[in-house]
Amino acid sequence: MKKSFILLATALLCIFSVQAQKKKKPHKGTEVADSYFRDYAYHQATELYLEAAKKGDSSSHVLKRLGDSYYNISDVKHASFWFEKAINKYPKIEADYIYKYIQTLRSLGNYELANEWIEKFKQRSFKDGRVKDDIAYTVEKYNELLDTERVYVEYKNLDLNTEYSDFGAYKHGDTLYFASSRVKDTILDKKKLYDWNQEPFLDIFQVSLTQEGNEITYDEVQKIASEVINTPLHESNVAITSDGKTMYFTSDIGSSAKAKRVKGTRDKEGTVNLGIYKATLEGNKWVDVKELPFNDKSFSNGSPALSPDDKTLYFASDREGSYGGSDLYKVEILEDDKYGEPENLGGKINTPGRENYPYIAKDSTLYFSSDAHLNLGLYDIFESNILKKNQGTIEVKNLGAPYNSSFDDFAFTIDSTNNGYFTSNRPEGKGGDDIYGFSKFECKQIIKGYTKDKLSLEPLAESTVKLLDESGKVIEEITTDKKGYFEFKNVACDKKYTVLGEKIIYKPDSKEVTTSSTNGDETELELSLEPLIQDGEIVINPIFFDYNKSTIRSDAAYELENIVVVLRTHPKMTIKIESHSDSRGRAAYNEKLSDRRAKSTRDYLYSRGIETNRIESAIGYGESQPLNHCVDGVKCTDEEYEKNRRSKFIITSENY
Repeated sequence: MKKSFILLATALLCIFSVQAQKKKKPHKGTEVADSYFRDYAYHQATELYLEAAKKGDSSSHVLKRLGDSYYNISDVKHASFWFEKAINKYPKIEADYIYKYIQTLRSLGNYELANEWIEKFKQRSFKDGRVKDDIAYTVEKYNELLDTERVYVEYKNLDLNTEYSDFGAYKHGDTLYFASSRVKDTILDKKKLYDWNQEPFLDIFQVSLTQEGNEITYDEVQKIASEVINTPLHESNVAITSDGKTMYFTSDIGSSAKAKRVKGTRDKEGTVNLGIYKATLEGNKWVDVKELPFNDKSFSNGSPALSPDDKTLYFASDREGSYGGSDLYKVEILEDDKYGEPENLGGKINTPGRENYPYIAKDSTLYFSSDAHLNLGLYDIFESNILKKNQGTIEVKNLGAPYNSSFDDFAFTIDSTNNGYFTSNRPEGKGGDDIYGFSKFECKQIIKGYTKDKLSLEPLAESTVKLLDESGKVIEEITTDKKGYFEFKNVACDKKYTVLGEKIIYKPDSKEVTTSSTNGDETELELSLEPLIQDGEIVINPIFFDYNKSTIRSDAAYELENIVVVLRTHPKMTIKIESHSDSRGRAAYNEKLSDRRAKSTRDYLYSRGIETNRIESAIGYGESQPLNHCVDGVKCTDEEYEKNRRSKFIITSENY
């Protein structure tokens, strides 16, 4: 999108940045070029300024105008070349040109040099809010904005785009509205072309659409159903009330009557400014165009947007009191075609740069475009929570790629299904500005696998498998099929999970899983559950006691609960408990200590409701039945000693 207030995209985007320069006297020998520049005919102006430069005119005026002319048609490579010449030759040049040079460097991906000039810009214009002291302008920051690895958005250039400028898509119901300079005539009347870009003037178009899921098909594009909205001059930027009966749009300022309005209203310097109008739907046509009362021929208003309740109108303006080239404002919509006083959204949103294209989503998120804040060069799309209730700290966030690029990106809209549109003049497009449709989706993956018996390797049907998030919360719980198969189908990307398998009379097994950042990836794993009943015993993990004590610790109680589960599952089962120690210490003492521990274990099971007749005995055998060579007089490792410290739960019943 060409540089300006960015109200009418390619066609009218330079009005305000140029107006500040028009008051200067024409430089000697470049009067004709200045005239073209004043009328936004940048291609013609560039040709004449280049002729002057070739003849040796390296004045500040010519160098700046060459930079501005290329900048205003988004030719950042040539704009950067001439801005660099201007700021190096004239060290006291206005800070605004340093900022424009920074923008071209960002757009060209030369972030390191851009950061060097940011520091110089701070020194030159330390109160300019386009560069924030609390932001770290690092190459990593820019690369982070460009990184799409964890951004789950599908977008495409719409088939309805043409070689001309198409922008500002706005969906209402089953109709998409947008502005375009397209024409159907094969031979164009040059008097009907806009000098700036030699394209026809903008009109508002509409197209019916059909949506099935994220798939959208568009019918034939046609001009908006109205005889009074589109004129021989510019119209664009639509906002429609929820009931579909009132439309707000941007147009050249003039009378609400079409015959007068098409002439436009110029200020004393010959500039046609922009205003916001409203129309009413009667049948299937828009009629009764009215100019909003806060328009003024001395400044521009445009890019209307409505709050979700239709009670507030948001717009962009360069009126007196703005922070920069254009700011975002709001105004209360009253009854009987009356409005409150326009109110600036403040310095958290607005900067000394240019803010435009507000859009308020159903959740009250504010989206807008800006050539300031932290951006990738030229205009970027941002979001803010400023309009949300109890929002806390006001934040402004760059949406990053793929919405933003090193070119102009603007006119963002999004609906409740996370489908929407934005406009960009990125080089892969069909024309100067193109409309892109996008679908924002949640990145989802699959975690699947099998549960099996750890010893027999047989599948475990009807096992319970739980998916836990990083905090341990159970997100989902499923039961395996007869083959032990399980599958979690909607797992978020780039997250840490625990998959836990459980089954009665089996030890649980779990696996840690970290999902990737790629949509649709699958993770397959196997959970091996060890049976608690093995070779006539109930086998649990070792239970431990504090040194020289027989009190049941909490970790021992946790393991003993497995014994409780088995006995409750098999109410006819009886067991005996054996406790053994290692060979360290006196044999008589070890026998007494192990016996106390065996009986403490028995008593714990009693406390959990296990009948006394189901535990036939609880005896400690001390160090008398070692499982390895670690007997008295033999030095062993801690691991070897530990093998002999054990409790056994031997099943004594046969038909349990």
